[in-house]
Parts: sequence; structure tokens; C-alpha cells
Amino acid sequence: MGSSAFILIEREKYTPEKLLGDAIVAAFHADAGLYFENDKKYKNEQFFSTTLNISYNPLGAENNQQFIFYIDGIDNYEINYEHDENISGLDSSLFLYQVGCIEDVYGVEELISRFIYEYFKLNPTDYFWIPDYDWVYSWEDMQKFRSLPYDPNWCYKNPKSI
Repeated sequence: MGSSAFILIEREKYTPEKLLGDAIVAAFHADAGLYFENDKKYKNEQFFSTTLNISYNPLGAENNQQFIFYIDGIDNYEINYEHDENISGLDSSLFLYQVGCIEDVYGVEELISRFIYEYFKLNPTDYFWIPDYDWVYSWEDMQKFRSLPYDPNWCYKNPKSI
């Protein structure tokens, strides 16, 4: 299994409905397919999560690039970001949720790049974070990457070194 990734959002701004809506709009503008079955998961009778499948090609197609995107409920204890790491580019005074989990970034870097770029257009104060690395990507970082020729290893590089 490869690396997971998250969107970091200020706690007071987060609602699952907004993340769901923004993910749909971002997939649309990224020219990606979107599959949503409204299969909600509950824990202790509270909404826990649901998933989207974001894809370049139809599901089942050969060479399909796709990723699973989790929409987390407010009562999901796993969304609390605790600042356990020293992360470059992140304001440590922020109270954040780690939501919008992408299960595995390996092999879908270009699709994720397009999706996150479009997501950041809607939410320029959020961050994109891969926990295996000690940095985050901001809207400004994604704009910088977008201005350069596409690099398939973009999400494994410190954006401040580009």
C-alpha cells in the first residue's frame, strides 16, 4: 500500500457537505469522472464517512487512474489533526481537521494534481498533506507547480524547494 494524503481544513470552516460539494466541483473542473453511491457509514448512530471515486477513465477500463476520496463526518475522531509533526509551510497556531483522505497517491499523481488544483481554487486557505513527508502544499504551491512543465513526482517534493 502506498502513501495516503489529506486535506487540512480549519475546524470552524469544515462541514462534510461543503467538502462533498467542493470535491464534486473540483472533479468536474479537473475533467475527471466522479462515482458517488451515497453509501454512508455510521458509528454510534453518528455519520462517520462516505466515499467518492474520482477517475480519469470509466470504472473497469484498462489503465484507469482513480482514487478513493473519503468525506469524513464531524463526529469521526480520526479527523483531528494534532500537530504532532513539525511540518514546513503550516501555521502551527491553526486548529485543523485532516479530512478528504485519498487512500493511495501512488500511480495517480497527475489526477490528484489536477483535482487538488481545482479544489484549492475553491478553498485557497486549505492545505494538501501527505503524512509521509514533513511539508504541506498550499494554493500558492499548486499555482507554482501548474506554471511549470508537469512533474510526475511533484507530490514527493518539498514545494518550497521548487
